[in-house]
Order: sequence, then structure tokens, then C-alpha cells
Amino acid sequence: MQWMSVSICAEPAILEPNGFRQYVERFNDCDSEQIVNLIPNSESWQWIVDQAPLFECPSTRLEETYYFRWWTYRKHIKQTPAGMVLTEFILPVSHAGEYNTVSCAFGHQIAEGRWLRSQRLLDEYTLFWFRSGPDGGPADHFHKFSSWAAAALYDRYLVTLDRSFIINILPDLVADYAIWEEERQTPDGLFWQHDVKDGMEESISGGRREENIRPTINSYMAANALAISHIAALAGNMELSKEFAGKTQVLTAELNQKLWDSEAQFYKVLLESGEFSTAREAIGFIPWMFNLADSEHAIAWSQLKDPEGFRGPWGITTAERRHPEFRTHGTGTCEWDGAVWPFATSQTLNGLANLLRNKPQSIVTKQDFFEQLLLYAEAQEQDGMAYIGEYYDEQTGQWLITGPKAERSRFYNHSTFNDLVISGLLGIVPRADRILEVDPLIPENTWDWFCLDNVKYHDHTLTILWDRTGERYHRGKGLIVLADGVEIGRASAIERLTVELP
Repeated sequence: MQWMSVSICAEPAILEPNGFRQYVERFNDCDSEQIVNLIPNSESWQWIVDQAPLFECPSTRLEETYYFRWWTYRKHIKQTPAGMVLTEFILPVSHAGEYNTVSCAFGHQIAEGRWLRSQRLLDEYTLFWFRSGPDGGPADHFHKFSSWAAAALYDRYLVTLDRSFIINILPDLVADYAIWEEERQTPDGLFWQHDVKDGMEESISGGRREENIRPTINSYMAANALAISHIAALAGNMELSKEFAGKTQVLTAELNQKLWDSEAQFYKVLLESGEFSTAREAIGFIPWMFNLADSEHAIAWSQLKDPEGFRGPWGITTAERRHPEFRTHGTGTCEWDGAVWPFATSQTLNGLANLLRNKPQSIVTKQDFFEQLLLYAEAQEQDGMAYIGEYYDEQTGQWLITGPKAERSRFYNHSTFNDLVISGLLGIVPRADRILEVDPLIPENTWDWFCLDNVKYHDHTLTILWDRTGERYHRGKGLIVLADGVEIGRASAIERLTVELP
């Protein structure tokens, strides 16, 4: 098959793949397979075995959702004359570009796919967006949506260590940044964006035409500048690295000074009028996704735990529930006025993972991350079958897109889940050096065992397992790390563990 590569073959050290085949067989049985892209359902299980890390844990729902999300991700791989690409919607949509591609999901798709054993898909997909357009430049629809493309690609590099690819794409990233500066930067250095071009239409704070200064695009641009600085340093271009490090520093300072509402203790949208929006919205958590917030801002996370804030019965709402305009914009036309969006949940949980690891605070704990990830997994179901769509009701868990658009929304490829399991819950923290950092976000005394197996990382195949009694995997008690089948580290508890890779 075209997606196969001789470089991907490796045997799991601990887990037997056929123990999880039942999940994929059930997904296939429940699917009419209306659209068939590169890899049909009949080959989906073999693709998962060949490409994805294996995972097991005591939570059947979390485990099933993990395999479901690889199964759905695979559905979106499309072979085109320009190489392999990923779609966002399984059915054609009017706002898509060539081959039904939509750039809004690029950052999520790169984060999820960086854990695949073969990276050819993401190489070709990246080059499609940056070099398949007029005169070898970006594809026509690339700048239709805000993007943290450079940051996502650098984070991918931290998993693959593919220096040649990331350095090769550096001129494209620099050119892309310049376009955003020309199109969206204000005289004071911050960036504005229409809500719809952030992929977040019908919000309380704005709309499809308002030119508001938002935590989204400003966080993305600060993170992109930092990524470009790192990549330039890899390329030996220290002048360029210093230039973009300076852009990051200035923009981060502006973000923290001008988008932080000290009265509401939250990052907010700055309206065209110069006033803050009256609403706290989940986009105020995005600065933590890129480690841009200062320690004093951690108080914002108290809103995550507050039922009048963002804590809904079925997940993290996109606007605070106390606001008088919460869920007032209608239903079924892409509202970001409070309903739960996996897109936003992914970003918020990424930010929470960073806060828990990097910023000392006493407001949120690993238990908060764990509970929200499990709730996110539970929500990915409809009519008794695994399901992922656009957004759902925070009170009932019911997916909200109805009518003809419901089929369009099925298998919606615009969020992460497996990256949240691998780099979040189970704790592989990618980094550029030869130190493997494992820092699980599993609360103490919660699970007696788990295993993540056959993970390609820095040209090694990793296994991360926890066995409280030593009777599950027969490798002894504790948190154990294997590289290429050989133990390289161990801890007696689920805690941060750093070991040098072979």
C-alpha cells in the first residue's frame, strides 16, 4: 500500500495487538463507509497496528475512544496529485480548498499525527499547504484561518528529530509570518481576527465581521515566532533566531498586558471599541497552550472548576455559564456561545497539562485533567456508537448538528484526543535533547496499571508502563520505561521520570 514504509516496522514489547481488534471491528460494523479515501475500513486495523502506538488502561471507554480516534483519523487521509493530505470534513464542504482541505485544523492534525510511525503523510501534507499554490507558494486557502502551524511543526520535530525537513520548511514559515503581520497586525503589535477565521464563529465576544483582538491569534503568533526562532537556531541562522525571539518577547508582553482583564482575572477579547468583551470564553485558556502566561495569571483556572464558569455536566463549555448570553445564539449553526467543542477542549486540556507541569500553583490538580479527559472520552458517543462531531450540548451530551449537516459533521477531524493521552495523561513530554521525560498526569491511587507500547520517538521504539503490583506485565513493580525492548528507567510511583536515551 502507498501508506506503508519499510522504516515503520517494529514489534510491540508488551501488548498483543489482536487484543484490541474488537474495537475496530465494531467501528467497521457500525459504518456505512459513505466516503472511502486512501485506506478503506477493511484495512483500518492493519493501518493502526502498523502506524499507531498501542494503549491499554483500566478505563474501557478511554481505551475504546483512543482506538476510535485513530480509526477516524485514518478516514481523512486522501491521496492527491499533490501528495497525501488530511481532510477536516469527510464530505465535501463549500468553504474548503482543493481536495476538500481546510487549513483551520492543521495544528490539531499535526499534533495527533506526530505519533504515527511513518511521517510521510505529514511531510506531504505540510508541503501541500506551503508549496502547492501559485508559483510554488502556499495553497490558496491556507490563510483563510488563523494557524499555529510553525509551533505545531516544531512540536512535531521534538518527537521525530527530523532536522532536514524542519529546516527545509523554515523559509516558508518566515514568509507565512510576514503575511500575517501584513494582513492582521495592528500598530501596537497585537493581531486582530474575525471569529469565523479563528474557526470560532457565533461567539458572545464577536462575530463573522468584527475585527477584534483575540487571545487566539495573538497566542498563535507568539508561539509561531518562538518556533521559528528555534528552527532558525537549528539551521545555524542566529540572526534570524534572535529576530524572531524578539518578536515572541514583545508580543507575549503585549498579550499579557493588554488582553488580561485584571477585574475578571481572565484573558479576554479586546473589542474594536477598545473595551473588553463582557464574557470569559474558553479561548482565554489558550495562552497556556504555548506557555505564554505568567504565574500570576493561574487564577483564571478557577473558572474551569466553577459550575458557573466553564464546568458543564458534559464537559468544558466555550463560554462561562453565568453570562446572560450563554447559549442564546441558536442551535446547529456553529455557535461558540457556550456549547462544548472538542476543538476548544483539546486546546484547553493542552494548556492545563502545561500549567500542571510548568507553573507552580494550587488552583488545579492532576485530578482536574483526568476527570475532564475521561468526560471528553465519554462524550464521544452517539446512539450507543463511538462518534466524533463538531460540538455538543453541555447539559445532555447530545451532539448538536442536525439535518443534512449531521452527516457532514460525522468523523469531524478538528480536535485532538490521542495526543492528549500520549503527551498529556501518560506523560511523554517531547524535547529536543536526548533526555526522555515522562511525566504522567494520572492522579495517585487511580489506576493499578496502564501500558503505552510501540511509540516511535527520537528513532527509538518506546514502551511506558505502570504496574502497581508487578503482576500485570511481569516486569516488576512501578513506572517502567523501555527503549527498543530494553529497560532504561524505573520509578516506584507515578511521577516525573527522566532518563537518557540510548
